[in-house]
Amino acid sequence: MQTRELGRTGQQVSALGLGCMSMASDYAYGPSDEREAVATLHRALDLDVTFWDTADVYGFGANEALLRQVLVPNRARVFLATKFGFVADGAGGARVDVRPERIAAACDASLRRLGVDTIDLYYAHRIDPAVPVEEMVGAMAALVQAGKVRFLGVSEASAASLRRAAATHPVAALQSEYSLFTRDVEAEVLPTCRELGVSLVPFSPLGRGLLTDPGPQLAVQDLRRSMPRFGEEVGDANAPLVAGLHQLAHEKGISTAQLALAWLLAQDPHLVPIPGTKRRQYLEENAAAAAVALSPSDLQQLQNLLAARPVAGARYGEDALKLVNR
Repeated sequence: MQTRELGRTGQQVSALGLGCMSMASDYAYGPSDEREAVATLHRALDLDVTFWDTADVYGFGANEALLRQVLVPNRARVFLATKFGFVADGAGGARVDVRPERIAAACDASLRRLGVDTIDLYYAHRIDPAVPVEEMVGAMAALVQAGKVRFLGVSEASAASLRRAAATHPVAALQSEYSLFTRDVEAEVLPTCRELGVSLVPFSPLGRGLLTDPGPQLAVQDLRRSMPRFGEEVGDANAPLVAGLHQLAHEKGISTAQLALAWLLAQDPHLVPIPGTKRRQYLEENAAAAAVALSPSDLQQLQNLLAARPVAGARYGEDALKLVNR
């Protein structure tokens, strides 16, 4: 596995990371299977996919606890990222809380669940307009000074918020959704990351599965049911685009997932996608994308296809959209 520098930190991470959100929960991408998830983490080590991403809200702590099984005996080999900022709302959901007074406690709780002394990259999961970015990042910086965190990041933040954060303390990474299906960051966020020397870490780089299966059968509890892009009519509208991507991938002798990940890797040398999976089969397929080289002609073909068949449907519903790009 190739490596890439994280921002301007000098820290090398695997060019493709591993999104671990679905490993310990049934609310996305099918039922969980702890044995297979643990086996997937071990296989990730075999493949040198060692940039692992989780959050305290995934499974409300269960995801971090699951990672501990493999993380603790292999701590020196893993670059660990986790996030804070969502808390249970008492109704089965979550709300944003990034108040400075709770950040240290959130970090300590994650450290206990993960079984480690230090988090390599600690993100604020969302920006809260009611909390000045400078105050939030100042509290996060105190964790760096205490030796509990090495590098700081923000997630789903606007370019303006990233600037404010970076002016308070160096920011290593900004995590946001970015894929052939979701390109919002190209307007302002990605150029600002380049200017400030911040790595962009794309989550859901396969369009939450739409790039490989335009009409997935979703379980009742699957969180994607709340996303407009997964409506039946929207799926039909996007099917020709997915078919075109399948055809281009077939012509190159690779999978559509590998085409999508290779396209992302070609966008910027400091961009580090974190495709999520809880199965070894998909991990192996995704990891192989790091070795795929797309020619200028390939990239132009993709651009032409996207221009001819724009993506239909918003990535989030109205309530969730209020929490991004702040």
